[in-house]
Amino acid sequence: MHSKPENQMAERKDSEQAKSQSLEANSPSASTPPSPDHRHVKGEKHDHGSEASEDHGDHDHGHEGGIFGSNTELIFSLLCGALLLAGWLLGKYQVLSSTLETSLYVAAYVFGGFFTLREAVENIRKRRFEIDTLMLVAAAGAAALGEWAEGALLLFLFSLGHSLEHYAMGRARRAIEALSKLAPETALRKRDGTTQEVPIAELEPGDIVVIKPNERMPADGFVITGKSSVNQAPVTGESIPVDKQPVEDAQQALAAFDRVAATSRVFAGTINGSGSLEVMVAKRSTESTMARVVKMVTEAQQQQSPTQSFTAKFERIFVPTVLGFVGALLFAGFIIDEPFSATFYRAMAVLVAASPCALAISVPSAVLSGVARAARGGVLIKGGAPLENLGVLTAIAFDKTGTLTEGKPKLVDVQAAPGVEQDELLAVALAIESHSDHPLAAAIVSGAKERMQGTAQALSAEDVHSVTGKGVKGRIGADDVWIGKAKLFVEDVGGLPPEVSSIDQHLIEKGRTTMIVKRGQRFLGVIGVMDTPRPAAADVMSKLQKLGVKDLIMISGDNQRVADAVAKSVGLSEAKGELMPDDKVGFIKQLSANEGKVAMVGDGVNDAPAMASATVGIAMGAAGSDVALETADVALMADDLSKLPFVVGLSRRASGVIRQNLWVSLGVVAVLIPATLFGLNIGTAVLFHEGSTLIVVINALRLLAYGDQKASDA
Repeated sequence: MHSKPENQMAERKDSEQAKSQSLEANSPSASTPPSPDHRHVKGEKHDHGSEASEDHGDHDHGHEGGIFGSNTELIFSLLCGALLLAGWLLGKYQVLSSTLETSLYVAAYVFGGFFTLREAVENIRKRRFEIDTLMLVAAAGAAALGEWAEGALLLFLFSLGHSLEHYAMGRARRAIEALSKLAPETALRKRDGTTQEVPIAELEPGDIVVIKPNERMPADGFVITGKSSVNQAPVTGESIPVDKQPVEDAQQALAAFDRVAATSRVFAGTINGSGSLEVMVAKRSTESTMARVVKMVTEAQQQQSPTQSFTAKFERIFVPTVLGFVGALLFAGFIIDEPFSATFYRAMAVLVAASPCALAISVPSAVLSGVARAARGGVLIKGGAPLENLGVLTAIAFDKTGTLTEGKPKLVDVQAAPGVEQDELLAVALAIESHSDHPLAAAIVSGAKERMQGTAQALSAEDVHSVTGKGVKGRIGADDVWIGKAKLFVEDVGGLPPEVSSIDQHLIEKGRTTMIVKRGQRFLGVIGVMDTPRPAAADVMSKLQKLGVKDLIMISGDNQRVADAVAKSVGLSEAKGELMPDDKVGFIKQLSANEGKVAMVGDGVNDAPAMASATVGIAMGAAGSDVALETADVALMADDLSKLPFVVGLSRRASGVIRQNLWVSLGVVAVLIPATLFGLNIGTAVLFHEGSTLIVVINALRLLAYGDQKASDA
């Protein structure tokens, strides 16, 4: 469960300074892109190359300062393998003396154990006894027994696995770091009629920048001059470019950037099309949507999932238990008749077999790959917990307005009374409602113009005023005109004829908001307005059901008829109408009690309390919305409901990968420990041990290739 929004805000306020510094580091304007390798959570265990190691940045195995640069560890590992193979071949065919053969193995130890020793020393200095140390002890034990070849094999495979692991994990990290490089380093700023190229760090809100065709946007802002289509895929994941046009009032847009229409708003890192634009900057480079996404994705790597928490607790118990068991094995000679060398060898083999390298890396690698793939697809997942929870839940609740629907009313029904032409009904409604600024009036005006298309004579209305809570009254020529709810006519105008009342009731039962129109003594008919479902909504619900989400529920403040109409049109399993914000929170809590884990999808602003009460809060259209980015566990950057099956499918796949990795890592340990007790040699144990580590990493990296087209079969 999530904490309440006020608690979240308090926690953010406490860490404001730290986050500000983090934001600076992750800004696209920074000279060096942010490296997740250097971000750590205090107290987490070193995980064999994962990002969770709190000191990983101090002795990262990438080693920019190494002899061979970033490939130093891999080359050292390969040299170890070459020396090991040379020693084995020359010894087998007795080309060299045993002394020279041993010298080759010792050299292999040097190259294979260099980084392992450095890691172990660092761990011991910090009073930690971890996997690298266990491997070093096992290799030293093999050398003490004179088993130089097997000890060198252990170090070779361990160092090779380590280096390949870092390379593989680096691929996932680079997918995230690439986001920070999308924005250009400079911008063409326009002042006093002249333009000057400046670093984007110098751009301030209110500055005007010139964007040439096919250039990337340098900052978040809005168009003030020019028209073009903009590829927003780097931020929102939208596959189709979005047409942009200027705002009407630049100063008003600057003061309320969150409310600027999507057709005028642009984001840093997106790509301009064929037209030239002038854009007014709304946010500094360090505060852009791109910079904040990079920061949040980087932070998400550090947040442990439920399975990560389980494996961490398991390791805290398992490692000391193994050490105690290995220590006890050293005294096996007091019970069975065998030389100490055999006892010691067995103990070292068990030590190798029981080291939980694969377990330590299995979950973090899957979480990192899943979060990186989602970010590339325009979805922000804030850590392993939302990724895992979204992958197993069976119920999703949706807000109606702006989530399942377009968020604005639309004229959908025009029912003329008997003996009345539809064009007359529309012309009268258009003349009166043109004088109103009510959202329903705007829907009638635009809908009437679209339907009439110049077929009816335009009428002129005057003396238009509202009748509070009921409708509007005006005059056309010598006739008084009323437009409003049935209540207006029953209470103020003298009643409704049965045929008009019947039309009105029929439309209300279909979930329409109705307005009856009367001119003079004649009832002209009824107009039905509705916040129409998004075109993609029905397809989205079908895909979610195929992914295993059984309960798809809409919660709304609208009346139950409207809620039922929308739910039926998009294929929801249930609809709850007439809910106040507190009722929505109570419903989510009740649903969680019944289902276990529930997601809530909303706009991240009005739905924040309900989203905070759900297991996973999902915000739509989060690009440019500070509140949505902060409050949600999962943010769909574009105002695109079709991204929901993609992220649910990805989470389902990630949950499956995590389970597979756990089975492999725990299964290998469970098999190897008894096998080594009954004589399996160190070499074979090493092959299985390090092989399982690479298998779980490669399996996790499959998530980076997850595509939208696979959402239906994930």
